[in-house]
Formats: sequence, C-alpha cells, structure tokens
Amino acid sequence: MKVIAKDAQDTRDLTSPRGTWGEGAPQLTMESEAEKTFHRFAAFGESSSSGTEMNNKNFSKLCKDCGIMDGKAVTSTDVDIVFSKVKAKNARTITFQQFKEAMKELGQKRFKGKSPDEVLENIYGLMGGKDPATTGATKATTVGAVDRLTDTSKYTGTHKERFDESGKGKGIAGREEMTDNTGYVSGYKGAGTYHKKTK
Repeated sequence: MKVIAKDAQDTRDLTSPRGTWGEGAPQLTMESEAEKTFHRFAAFGESSSSGTEMNNKNFSKLCKDCGIMDGKAVTSTDVDIVFSKVKAKNARTITFQQFKEAMKELGQKRFKGKSPDEVLENIYGLMGGKDPATTGATKATTVGAVDRLTDTSKYTGTHKERFDESGKGKGIAGREEMTDNTGYVSGYKGAGTYHKKTK
C-alpha cells in the first residue's frame, strides 16, 4: 500500500521499513551528493566563503578532480567559457542552480549522443563523494621532530655551537661568547706554560 505524503512530489512508500523512493530516486540522491561535492569545492581554499557560491578557480578544480575535464572532449578552455556563460553578468561566482546548467553544457560535450537526463546522471556519478585534492601540497613531518631539530650536522654558522655531539644543549656557553680573562690573547697556544719553564 502506497501512502502519498503531503508534498505531491514525495512518493515514498511509507509502509516500507526504509521509506524507499519511487521512480526518479537515484537522480535525487545523486543530485544531493553532487550538491555536497559542490559545497565542499566552493569552500575549498576560501576562508571567507560559506560554500554556497563557487568561483571560476574552484569550478575548474572541481571539473579536473572529478574527471569532467578530460583534456580531449572537455578542455580547460571549455570549462572557462561555460563558467562565463552561466554566471550573472557582473558576478564572479555561480550558485548551484547555475552550476547545474554548466554541467548540462559540459556533459553534452563529455558524453555525446546521450539524453540530457543521462548526461546529468553520468556527471553526478563522476562527482559523487569527491573531495578537493591537495596534490603538490607539503605535509608537515611529525615524526622525529626533536631529533631533526637538535641534529647539529644540519646547523650552520653560530647555531651549530648550541648543541654538543650527543644533541644536548650547551646552555649559555652555546649562545654567548664567554671570555676566559686569563691574560693571554686568543691565538696563543702556550697558555699556562710560563711557570713550568721558570721552575
């Protein structure tokens, strides 16, 4: 027995334990996954962005990371042209609705000969669950930090005098030049031998 919910478009079978959707459900879930991916990419690298609008740089990154831009059927030039076409005249960003229009256009180039619904389904399939990749970004090394910082062989100049061979700090002797006040000049090698000669 199917029970129609208040919303005419909501045709869930409410008697089923999972509340399964009627026809058209895969595209709805794929679209919601694509929207989540859109928001993740929209906020990527933009600390002030709320994730509701996407700029051209992040749009290109999404197309590249998700495999929409393949370099043959869809190039980076195509992506830039479509972005400019769907955005508002003086705007620098697009909303998710404008993003869907852009995906329809790019999808027609990427998946030639398919219906618009199949194209969107394929595009959403490529986008599902993707996160912005951080290739080329340097990651901090957390292992052996103390050893690395106290390895005097990697130190240069006066800094190499701050630690002894075992890696233990020398304290003030490693930071400041101490005078010995013996009365001899620094280059004299026979310090302390005068009394031995006179006796």
